[in-house]
Amino acid sequence: MDIERIDARHIGSVRGAKDNTYTAGVICSKVARYRERIHHADRLTQPLWRRGPKGSRDFVSISWDDALDEVAEALLRVEREYGSESIWPYFYAGTMGRIMRDGIHRLRNSKKYSGQHSTICVTSAWNGFIAGTGRLAGVDPREMSSSDMVVIWGTNASSTQVNVMTHALEARRQRSAKIVVIDTYKNATAKQSDLFLCVRPGTDGALACGVMNILFRDGYADWDYLKRYTDVPEEFAQHIETRTPVWAESISGVPVSLIEEFAHLIGNTPRTFFRLGYGFSRQRNGAVNMHAALCIPTITGAWRYKGGGAFHNNGAIYHWNQMMIEGLDVLDSSIRVLDQSRIGEILTGKPDALHNGPPVMALLIQNTNPMVVAPDLNLVHRGFARDDLFVCVHEQFMTETAEMADIVLPATMFLEHDDIYQGGGHQHIIFGPKIIEPPGQCRSNHQVVCELAKRLGASHQGFEMTPRQLIDWTLRESGWGTLDALEQKRWIDCQPSFDDSHYIGGFAHEDGKFHLAPNWWLVEPAGFVPSELRPPRFPDHWPVIEEATPDMPFRLVTAPARHYLNSTFNETPTSVRREGQPTIMIHPMDATELGICDGQIASIGNKRGAIRIHAKYFKGLLRGVVIIESIWPNSAFIDGKGVNFLTGADPVAPVGGAAFHDNRIWIRAKN
Repeated sequence: MDIERIDARHIGSVRGAKDNTYTAGVICSKVARYRERIHHADRLTQPLWRRGPKGSRDFVSISWDDALDEVAEALLRVEREYGSESIWPYFYAGTMGRIMRDGIHRLRNSKKYSGQHSTICVTSAWNGFIAGTGRLAGVDPREMSSSDMVVIWGTNASSTQVNVMTHALEARRQRSAKIVVIDTYKNATAKQSDLFLCVRPGTDGALACGVMNILFRDGYADWDYLKRYTDVPEEFAQHIETRTPVWAESISGVPVSLIEEFAHLIGNTPRTFFRLGYGFSRQRNGAVNMHAALCIPTITGAWRYKGGGAFHNNGAIYHWNQMMIEGLDVLDSSIRVLDQSRIGEILTGKPDALHNGPPVMALLIQNTNPMVVAPDLNLVHRGFARDDLFVCVHEQFMTETAEMADIVLPATMFLEHDDIYQGGGHQHIIFGPKIIEPPGQCRSNHQVVCELAKRLGASHQGFEMTPRQLIDWTLRESGWGTLDALEQKRWIDCQPSFDDSHYIGGFAHEDGKFHLAPNWWLVEPAGFVPSELRPPRFPDHWPVIEEATPDMPFRLVTAPARHYLNSTFNETPTSVRREGQPTIMIHPMDATELGICDGQIASIGNKRGAIRIHAKYFKGLLRGVVIIESIWPNSAFIDGKGVNFLTGADPVAPVGGAAFHDNRIWIRAKN
């Protein structure tokens, strides 16, 4: 990015860097307005101690020393009384910088606090991709502009990954490429497509199988490629022969005519680029669905061609050594690891969620807002309301999670500290320098972790290093040079060669093959899902989703809103104004049958809870499917209960996760 610096404490405009070959001068509108957020009047600027009941917002200011002493004393007390595993440092991706995000692990590992299995966002999609290729890496995403067809599947890129659209639209302009979008509703990305396939939530696997049935049936399968690069092609083809387009339509809701059209476009377009998104992570069968979609370019041999193949994330190309950042040299593998998505069950004492260990009696929270973004908020809120639970929250705003804290610490934003970042949707290592001074008494995650370490008796070399020293050490030990060199270049393009990215020398599994029949039981870490949740051997429709029932006949998708990023940006004036209010998008024919008028308040619910919300007529989805774009604060809803009161925290195969888009609900008119 290019940041306009007004003075030592203020920024102006924020733009994409024109000389970066992926972003090409483009950033999303949310980040372009970042000065609204960083200079917001409601920023936390001093440490706070709660003196009233939890959630009362009755806080008084205290000094940093007093606040840190209070936190340290509470953690040491819990450790003495219940053991170190009763303390759970809890974090996620409110910052994506490796120093500020991941440094909390160094404190965790040094003190033998409970570990965190980070499952809330990406787990199913990543494992589905790796199941096929053997590693989390794919075709250079810039090759979209060299494609003759771009398939955008499971991501509303116009709202959440705008640079995908930059390259897809460039392919359309330069090569007359087709853009195909597959999603659960006609969102902003679908409106820009040449072909849109509207799929029922959680049925992508059936659609993918129907497409592959046609590819084999009509002679589009590249058998030379399959025999050389895949594990069991003949057996796979026999399986797919039974997954006809008619069968696929009966499950997915996509008409046979569109399945046929899509399959023939793929078969006649060798340079087809599959851009697969995080929507796959939000279903209970998401890993299987991701793998099924990934098999399509493998059947046609699209990986052979520039502009062909598939991409999801480039996490495997960076080969980081995070020992100093995370304190991996003092990691004790015998310490339990808790599933982040099951925080409600953990805080309310469910034995299997706690791995039959001690209760969690203290939380240290950075970079996340679980009182809003976690699934099954009924249990989450009940857990945070415990009088015996000590909570410290290090935050930028008084979030709903911060309101439940005993101590609140003011945090810096990404332009107020040094850090290093890796691309997920692209291939760059980027240095993010400190641009301005933070307001008031805000301190970085690194400062807080290091100060607590001193008070807690935690010892590690990383606590004695500055962020710049940690960055330099990590770059050197990871084979990426020095911080001085990175500062000069601004970023490092880490994209592997064409042959590596397209797996020309073989895929990343030990046998060098793309696995059409994945070894799901070998996916790690194990022990986070019931043993009976075993995915099918081949791509298929795996019926473990929350199917509609007569008493709960609607499927709810909690899709990301254009102007929010989880609960980030839902405090900035422009984002709030443009989003308006929470609504449930419902097909007019469904609404009419329920006696619900456009704009009327409706009650919706399931076994987990119920909320009230304004209905919005929307024709761009299948009947029986409804959409709530979010994440809005709970306080934005009529009864102060947000959409995650309806989502479930049951673990998703193969290794855990949360199925935010996989919910059956009832809907009733509210007089």
